[in-house]
Parts: sequence; C-alpha cells; structure tokens
Amino acid sequence: MKTSVMLPFVPKRPEQALPFAGLVAWSSAARLWQGQGLLTEGYHVYSYLAGAGFRFPMGFGVSLMPFRHPYDAAVQARSLALTTGQSIVAGFGAGALQLQRSLLGREYSSQLGACREYLGAVRRLLDGEELDVSGEHFEVHGQLQPYPAPQVEVGLGVLRKGAAGVAGEVADAAITWLTPADYVSGTLAPAIAEGARRAERKGKPRIVAIVPVALAAADRDPVQLALASNRPHLSLPHYQSMLRSSGLEVTGDPDVDAGELVAKDGFLYGDEDELAKKVLAYRDAGVDEIVLNITGVSAVYGPEVAVRELAVLLRHFEKAVA
Repeated sequence: MKTSVMLPFVPKRPEQALPFAGLVAWSSAARLWQGQGLLTEGYHVYSYLAGAGFRFPMGFGVSLMPFRHPYDAAVQARSLALTTGQSIVAGFGAGALQLQRSLLGREYSSQLGACREYLGAVRRLLDGEELDVSGEHFEVHGQLQPYPAPQVEVGLGVLRKGAAGVAGEVADAAITWLTPADYVSGTLAPAIAEGARRAERKGKPRIVAIVPVALAAADRDPVQLALASNRPHLSLPHYQSMLRSSGLEVTGDPDVDAGELVAKDGFLYGDEDELAKKVLAYRDAGVDEIVLNITGVSAVYGPEVAVRELAVLLRHFEKAVA
C-alpha cells in the first residue's frame, strides 16, 4: 500500500503549498493530493509547483463535475500530466444536490448515471477516441489532439455501494473520503469488484482512501480536530448516510457526531504506533493508496505544525506499511 498526503488547505497563493511539495519530493510520500478548490484552482497550484521545480505524481480527490465539461476535464488532466511530466489521478464526483441546482439549474436526473457518463467520456477521450456521444446528461462530440503524455488515471469519489459499483465499471481509481476501514472492506470493495465483473473488465479499480488523521498530545482535543477537519461533511446528507451504513450512530449534529467519528475510527487519532495500526487496517481492507489528511491539525495549529506532523508520520509509517 502506498502512502500519500493531502494538501490540508486551499492556498490563497500557490507558494503556500511549497512546504508540502517539498515534503512529498523528499520523503516516502507517493503523491500529493488536493480537493476541490474554490479560491485557487488546483490545476494552477500544481502547475506553479512544477514551475518551481517540484514534479511528482499528483491527484485530485475530487473535482466536482458541475464545474467542468467532460472534454475540458480531459484537456486539463492531460495538460497537467504534460506540464509536470508525471502521472495524474483526476478524480471526479457529482457534488451536492444544491451545487448541481446552483450551477446547472437542476439536479442530475440520475446521480449514478451522470457519473457513469462523465467518467466514461473522460476516459475514452484520454485514450484517444473520437466521441460522438449524446447522453442523458452530457453531449461530447470531438477528440483530443493526439499526443503522448504520462498516465492519467480517472477516479470516482465513492461513498456508497451504488457509486462503488459505477467505479468498478468505468474508473481507474475509487476514491473514498471519511470511510472507516471496515466499511471499505465490507461494503465498498465488494461493490467495486462486482461492478468490474458486471462490465467484464479484466481488472478492477485500485482503491484510494483519503483519511483524516492527527497525532495525540496532552493539550489536544480529538473531537475539536475532527470538527475542524470535517464539520461541512458531517452536515451533508450523503455523508451522514454513509457513516450510518458504517455503523456510526450519526445524529445530524456535527458537534455530537465528531465524537462518534473519533470513537469509531472514521477520524484516526493516537500516537505513532496506534496510528500505524489503524493505517494498516486500511491495507487489510484492500486499500491500495492511503492519503493522510491532516486538515484538522492545519486548521487548529497552522500549516507549519501540519507539515512537521506529516513528516513524523511518514517516517514512522514507511516501514509499517511497506
């Protein structure tokens, strides 16, 4: 299992990401990941880092489909691969229903159908196909200009069985967020495998788990850190549904549910050895790449503390997850 890191904030200026780029370049981290940015665009941040000399594998977990047509999504992902000379994971998700209504004027008539169409179109464009597709959700008529580029994997954000099945059908990577290890092994991994069988694929997508973590300390409150990392997610119905399916007693009140998240290892908290054991549980669950998300520490204590903490964890995990 590979170990990667998440940029734990959306930078106001791209140079703020440089310490985390240095960490990835000079440590055992496999890849630097970003989520959807609404202040600075993640592709621009990564291009800045490449211009500053930091060229390594990069990932998005996840960009939201309403912001970008499938053709533009394919162009941007391949462009970044050419700019950096490195492999890219372009992860996508449908986004919240309110976001869809705000940007598109309506919700996707089928959330899973839209994801299947979108990822299928992006993958085929990246493979060099000329598309003439009039789908239920997207129109795509065209082809990318042929040119060799580093590998671009197309990923799907996965929380529940339906999306996991679609990922199994059309994605190169199934990307989870806030999903406990036993939920990955018991629910998501079987659904991914079934989707791949249904599509008669030779293989199946690899599983990438983006997991919130923090080192324990006497002056730290893990519930406060879990809230700082995940308050918006704990307020969203699709995350609440996933967490209930994971066995968490979710109430809908983030201040209460953050404690449950810590207690049930949706948020990983402990000393180095305890965290190593909890990380290994994801490997045993079938995860191929774990992404250490230290957003809570960054929000409460600052990015300088966050990058130092990630360095400690990466050194400790290097042997544990090898």
